[in-house]
Amino acid sequence: MTNSMKKKNNLITPEKAAYYLPVFISSGIAILIIIFYVFPQYIKTTKVNLELIELIKKKNDLDNLKSEYKLVNQKFSKLNKKRSRIIEVISGKSNLDTLIAQIGKIGKNNNIEFVSIIPKEVTYFDANNSEQDSSTVDPLLVEGTKKYLIDFKFKTDFVNLLSFLREVEFQENTVLIENIEVRSNNQKSDAKQGGNLQIKLMMKIYGKI
Repeated sequence: MTNSMKKKNNLITPEKAAYYLPVFISSGIAILIIIFYVFPQYIKTTKVNLELIELIKKKNDLDNLKSEYKLVNQKFSKLNKKRSRIIEVISGKSNLDTLIAQIGKIGKNNNIEFVSIIPKEVTYFDANNSEQDSSTVDPLLVEGTKKYLIDFKFKTDFVNLLSFLREVEFQENTVLIENIEVRSNNQKSDAKQGGNLQIKLMMKIYGKI
């Protein structure tokens, strides 16, 4: 019993205490520093690193989006130019009043005796209608245009009728002629009395909005 007590007393000596105590204190301080400083700094650094990676990714995505936007914008500009050309080809540059005045001039040059000119209706482009059955949609009525329906009645002869129709269809506005009705006057007429044919037709005239 006495020997065991002596051994225990020999384990803890002032010399050993003086040696191990600083080690224990240093280890404790190191553990506290790791827990309260190193770990938070590591977590903070990891968070900053992840944010930096995310920012770099967003920057790359932004650069890609800018490139895609530039390409889309170029395509849109080309499509817009094509659209403008299509509208100009279909609707021309003349408004309805100017075009009707021009038709009147063409009629006068071809000895046309107008009886009546009656506007029927005006139709505007409707995007909802363009999604319907293609058989019911006017392919010439595109965005930015409108369509006039006008009934014409006049007197003339066959030769002047052909010349008149030919000149009308060559106008800068798209003009379609439909529902032509031709009747004879059943009497001979000279140039002063007008033609020997009574004509009734409908014109589809396309113009800009």
